[in-house]
Amino acid sequence: MQRNKFTTMRSLKVLDRCKGAQVYALHTTGGGGGDVGDKLYHQLQDHLSVNPVRPISMHNYQSSNVPLAYVNETLLPYGLPVSDLLEPQIESCLKFVDFIGTLADLYRRIENCPQFEKTGMYLEQCAIFKGLSDPKLFRRTLRAARQHTVDVHSKVVLSAWLRYERREDELRGTNSMNCCGRNIECPKATLVPGYNPEFIYDPCVCSKNPRGESVDDYSIEDVECSTSDEYRDMSFCIGDNEIRCIRYCIASLSTPFRTMLYGGFRESRKEKINFTQNGISIECMKAAELYSRTRRVDSFDPRIILELLTFSNRFCCDDLKSACDSYLASLVNDVENALLLIEYGLEENAYLLVAACLQVFLRELPNSMHSPNVMKYFCSPEAKERLALVGHASFLLYFFLSQIAMEEDMKANTTVMLLERLADCATESWQKQLAYHQLGVAMYERKEYKDAQSWFEEAYESGHIYSKVGIARTKCKRGHKYSAYKMINSLISEYKPVGWMHQERSLYCDGKEKMSDLEMATELDPTLCFPYKYRAVLLLETNKIGAAISEISKIISFKVSPDCLELRAWISIAMEDYERALRDVRALLTLEPNYMMFHGKMHADHLVELLRPFVQQWSQADCWMQLYDRWSSVDDLGSLAVVHHMLANDPGKSLLWFRQSLLLLRLNCQKAAMRSLRLARNHSTSDHERLVYEGWILYDTGHCEEALARAEESISIQRSFEAFFLKAYALADTSLDQESSAYVIQLLLDALRCPSDGLRKGQALNNLGSVYVDCEKLDLAADCYMNALNIKHTRAHQGLARVFHLKNQRKAAYDEMTKLIEKARNNASAYEKRSEYSDRDMAKSDLAMATQLDPLRTYPYRYRAAVGPEHEVSAFAVLMDDHKENEAIAELTRALAFKPDLQLLHLRAAFHDSMGDYASTVRDCEAALCLEPNHADTLELYNKVRELVKEQ
Repeated sequence: MQRNKFTTMRSLKVLDRCKGAQVYALHTTGGGGGDVGDKLYHQLQDHLSVNPVRPISMHNYQSSNVPLAYVNETLLPYGLPVSDLLEPQIESCLKFVDFIGTLADLYRRIENCPQFEKTGMYLEQCAIFKGLSDPKLFRRTLRAARQHTVDVHSKVVLSAWLRYERREDELRGTNSMNCCGRNIECPKATLVPGYNPEFIYDPCVCSKNPRGESVDDYSIEDVECSTSDEYRDMSFCIGDNEIRCIRYCIASLSTPFRTMLYGGFRESRKEKINFTQNGISIECMKAAELYSRTRRVDSFDPRIILELLTFSNRFCCDDLKSACDSYLASLVNDVENALLLIEYGLEENAYLLVAACLQVFLRELPNSMHSPNVMKYFCSPEAKERLALVGHASFLLYFFLSQIAMEEDMKANTTVMLLERLADCATESWQKQLAYHQLGVAMYERKEYKDAQSWFEEAYESGHIYSKVGIARTKCKRGHKYSAYKMINSLISEYKPVGWMHQERSLYCDGKEKMSDLEMATELDPTLCFPYKYRAVLLLETNKIGAAISEISKIISFKVSPDCLELRAWISIAMEDYERALRDVRALLTLEPNYMMFHGKMHADHLVELLRPFVQQWSQADCWMQLYDRWSSVDDLGSLAVVHHMLANDPGKSLLWFRQSLLLLRLNCQKAAMRSLRLARNHSTSDHERLVYEGWILYDTGHCEEALARAEESISIQRSFEAFFLKAYALADTSLDQESSAYVIQLLLDALRCPSDGLRKGQALNNLGSVYVDCEKLDLAADCYMNALNIKHTRAHQGLARVFHLKNQRKAAYDEMTKLIEKARNNASAYEKRSEYSDRDMAKSDLAMATQLDPLRTYPYRYRAAVGPEHEVSAFAVLMDDHKENEAIAELTRALAFKPDLQLLHLRAAFHDSMGDYASTVRDCEAALCLEPNHADTLELYNKVRELVKEQ
């Protein structure tokens, strides 16, 4: 039950209302309500005192039965947020003062470095892209790094990292050593050294034989019988046993044997040589003799091969060691085997065997991170040295391990030890910057401020300017606030200011100066959460609750994060808007299911249980109606909360997990969306359904061909809406020539003939309309959009507007977008699209609103700089019409400061080119190509300008 008592709120202090000891009776409509309230009050008090985190169910309870002070104590047991205690997190990634220049420099170095060194360059690019919001950039660069690897160690680590990025460990029924079907991640292909970038995406050849060898009729007995005793001209004696050998075969095993048997030693003249005192078993010597003739070890027992490995090291038998190493590596297929064999590998310096064991450990991440038996091979300095002796300690390895450790628990001892080993392996400047800075962040989180400051200083001295934030923060924690202020102030004076600098300086000043810094931080980088949070809490403290909600909602409207949703829920509880609070907590839980509220003191799930009695209860049928309403009003957060509610009632419903993933993708929460998609796959009840969800997982991680294959396999089992929709979607993404467009149309029509709910059919109709428009079949497109609107797919207004516009009905197109603006809760894109059907002044107004609602949308900046409706980029329609190139560049630069975007960079490069500033043109082109190396327009401009520079 929602309560909005703004008049009362303005006359009361919020903190007093939430902490008051007096019990205020509320008006009740039924007799005996007070008794029920008192009884429930004592029950809940007892419950919370004994077990404050275990949920309690009160489905039939009405909020009017409980005193207000009790409600506040129950729902806000830790009070309200305090502005003085707020501070932004220190980011653990690499951050740069001139990010565009950094991208450009990196692109140049990648292009100019030798082929065999590209892996290291791409690894640096991975470290830089880790700080960006788009995980696809990171994954693409990780694949490029794997593509150019030469050594087995790097192949093992990068292949495991690629698998981890898909989090296949969360998929039921999968084995960590399962092959994905491509060389890039095949666990057998990774153990083959060599540089073969052109074959990396080819299908791998995995033998059905688990040992990786083709099955034949080879056996020891056959070889024994095929070699007559007359060729065996010498013997090795071990105790009373004699092993007959062929002298030249044994001599061929190694130089020491050749010297012993054919050199000046007396053994060269003996027919029998005593090996009793050499610690070699009879079985091992027999195996060595057999290997000397066959050059194969695959018929031996693994115990014998381990002895042969020791034998080969003692007598320098390189080929025998290589054969044993390779064969033992092929036997490693689970953690148990790996733990058993890695010690042998480390002791005997068996490179491939250790690589195979590491591969199992790494492909089992993050689960293996919690195994002391596994982590003992990585964490200590001695463990790292043992790996180094066998060629398996690298910055790459510890980069991978430490990133996972930080995601699991930043404060854990394991995390710190892995980061220390990362620092030990760091040799290049960027590696030291990253390792030292992350150690500083970890120590800061552990409240070990002295050590944190030391590491931040090391990072800063290595060239990482952002680490000054950590130095200042630790100085402040240690009582030197003014010193921290001066440090950040000098940073702003020395470099071109960026948002995080002003955000940081605001921590060390007060009053108007603090607010001024926060406003400047938001102006320079509207994606920073802290300024919104601080202003919202400050408004809350002055009892301006409505304004506080509005302030925090500004950033939630375009950047959804758990901490901002938590704050809005916190404030909503204070204003008794329990429905909004519950909605935000439910939405938060879809992002982070284990989120802890109120400074980590209460599980968000528990707060859901506490809030439920204060809102109207819905059945599953009610939830479906609510979902339709919110979906049709383009209320993605509201839809997400409803789906979370439905999953609480029916957690095994794969369709709901899938729907949740779609909503999270709309909100640009890709990590959470992929987790929901994996849960949809795990809860699928049929093979054809499972294949569809696996297809979407593959598609969203850049494996379009594999996604198409899953869709086709699903259709072959059972024709379904989702299978046809997936196939159409993936095919449309690859190419849309006339022939493929016709096929996509047929697939979408097939999908629409299959059973599904209106929400998904509305999307299919919308997509079908879009393809019809591309094929210039406008009437058919209009029919699709109208049918979609008839089932409340509100986004179809946008497609219908496009049809009207192409029919030269501009007013009708404008009106359609106006309808979308009126209906949609999230309407920044609607304002943006409506600008295409407006005159210039109205377009500027719409785009200004779009930027205000969502600063991350890049089209408004491009329009204001150079692009008008119906104009190509080269037309320079707005500012260029008035020869205001500098203003256009400033507009683009403003957006690029917080959103490095390919189109923005390309357009700014074109402006620089038109002004004859070729150095800036080259820089922007290189930065754009660092983001997308194959962007044709940027490549054309880049090559043209470089030729001009050469001529000059």
